[in-house]
Amino acid sequence: MRTHSAPLSFVVIGGGPAGNQAATCAARLGARVTLIERDIMGGAAHLLDCIPSKAMIASGAAVAYTRHIGEMGVTAVQSEMDLSSMRDRVEAIRFRMEESLCGLLRSQGARLIRGTARLDGAHRVLVESEGRQEAIDADAILISTGSRPRIPDFCVPDGKRVLTTRDCYPPPELPEHVIVVGSGVTGVEFVHMFSSLGSAVTLIVSRQQVLPNRDPEVAAVLEQEFLDRGVNLLKGARASAVEATVDSVSVACDDGRRVNGSHVVLTIGSIPNTEDLGLETAGVAVDRNGYIPITPQCQTNVPHIYAAGDVSGKLPLSSVATMQGRRVANHVMGANLLDQRRIDYDKAASAIFTDPEIADVGLAEADAFAGGRKIRVTKVPFSTTAKALIDNEARGFVKIISDPATGVVLGGSIVGKHAAELISVIALAVTANLRVSDIADSLFVHPALSEALAEAAD
Repeated sequence: MRTHSAPLSFVVIGGGPAGNQAATCAARLGARVTLIERDIMGGAAHLLDCIPSKAMIASGAAVAYTRHIGEMGVTAVQSEMDLSSMRDRVEAIRFRMEESLCGLLRSQGARLIRGTARLDGAHRVLVESEGRQEAIDADAILISTGSRPRIPDFCVPDGKRVLTTRDCYPPPELPEHVIVVGSGVTGVEFVHMFSSLGSAVTLIVSRQQVLPNRDPEVAAVLEQEFLDRGVNLLKGARASAVEATVDSVSVACDDGRRVNGSHVVLTIGSIPNTEDLGLETAGVAVDRNGYIPITPQCQTNVPHIYAAGDVSGKLPLSSVATMQGRRVANHVMGANLLDQRRIDYDKAASAIFTDPEIADVGLAEADAFAGGRKIRVTKVPFSTTAKALIDNEARGFVKIISDPATGVVLGGSIVGKHAAELISVIALAVTANLRVSDIADSLFVHPALSEALAEAAD
């Protein structure tokens, strides 16, 4: 561990998953930590995007479940969504998580400041908080300021009819007809959420499948579910203009098609929060898209200044940001045990919280074929497992990708109930270079959905 006559001063700008993890770990290792957050401790992406959206998706799933409960021998019930109660629930979850996080950080001795920060040279951070300015000298600095929704040139969100993702937790009113622009991960989650709550939904899909960068078999299952829900898929169209009136919106596409609705939600990516941080005064480089290039240890071109989370331009996942934050803390404090291990971003598991859930990790089938790599692909539908039939959730499948010569697991995809949990088995195998026989020889619970993993491996 690094030793000093006085504790090392570590300043973290941004309290999202990367920042709070780095602050907690560095404080445990003996650093004098100051964490500065201008908005909400836990990060805007985490507590204004990820957690609220998943809470609303869970509420929508509960409503949707009651519509099919008659299929399980239970008298059907009619559920109605109470937006006020949903808002209270989302706020309660957000408050509890922020309170828990702040308590943990303070228990480790970290100083928390609610304010804005900017660099004043390479070793000083200026903080504006409650009308006062403070200068903090730092031996090491972490930039973990996250990202914000991308706003297209063709419209301006008004928080009423034209919404960004952050205007929807929950929306001011339950939309009659939502037009979702963008068919990536965030877009399909919003389609699922609003269709579950009872809104009519149109999804504008710029290509010929939703989730354009995912396995076509995976996308096909989700598309069929959307069609069964009555979702209108407008494929091969790019939104080019949005017109809003007092009580409606109209979205024009570049091919001449137009769709009318009550609200439009923009889900076309995000941009990093790297402006107004004084990066130039410290000599920290950014690329043309505003991201901060980093080394395997998350160092910028200025070695004692680090970047992690969305600003680093790596995978925009909370799990990745958390891992980066832990790596930064260990590197700053000289804990060399973890320093030699690189973060392999290609082995990060991710999930999409639609119904059915979608999760994947490691090598994708299409990428293997495109690169001419020989692989073995095994796919087992959940309909072959007793637990799926018991739960009336037989949709989807488990797919495992392995090396035909060695049997080492290279990747996999899961579509179905609890996919986000089940993918952890494949993720562990990919990370630890396990073989399919290691999964097949494991004694899984019966009856359980995880038996499909063993069957696919076998």
